[in-house]
Amino acid sequence: MAPRSIPPVITALLLACSSLTRAAPAADGGQAAPSVTTVLKDRQGRSVGTVTVTETPHGLLLRGGLEGLPPGTHAIHFHETGKCEAPFTSAGAHFNPSQKAHGMLSPAGPHAGDLPNLVVPASGKLDFELFAPGLSLGSGPAAVLDADGTALVVHARADDYASQPAGDSGDRIACAVIAR
Repeated sequence: MAPRSIPPVITALLLACSSLTRAAPAADGGQAAPSVTTVLKDRQGRSVGTVTVTETPHGLLLRGGLEGLPPGTHAIHFHETGKCEAPFTSAGAHFNPSQKAHGMLSPAGPHAGDLPNLVVPASGKLDFELFAPGLSLGSGPAAVLDADGTALVVHARADDYASQPAGDSGDRIACAVIAR
């Protein structure tokens, strides 16, 4: 018996639904964890990757794939506003509901939105996983899905994890909106 093809209208509906907020399977077999998948775009509006943000009992797990960013070490941070208009200053400052200093090496830090650097190889392709402790998709001051959302921003240089206010990480080269 020959396999049947899926009608185009069903294919279109499946593709449209695949870009909506998804729930990741729960490790314990219980209810699925909430998650959001978003697209990172460069200053010219080209897609440079996707990131899925999944809520865990201890914070947010970020899993993503990048392609087309310059090789080298790049800072990545959650920013306070879910807006990505080039040159991405519309995303505001780092997400910082506790009003701490910037940097994992700062005694008065870090911002809630501070994340470890990404190291993009010469190929420009990178799969990554990062963890943002204490953040959530839900409600409250540590929720990234607040009224105006947040943005995930990749910077031109590495975060030095200490300099104020943003780790001397340079221009914002890619951005993704995280919103409901």
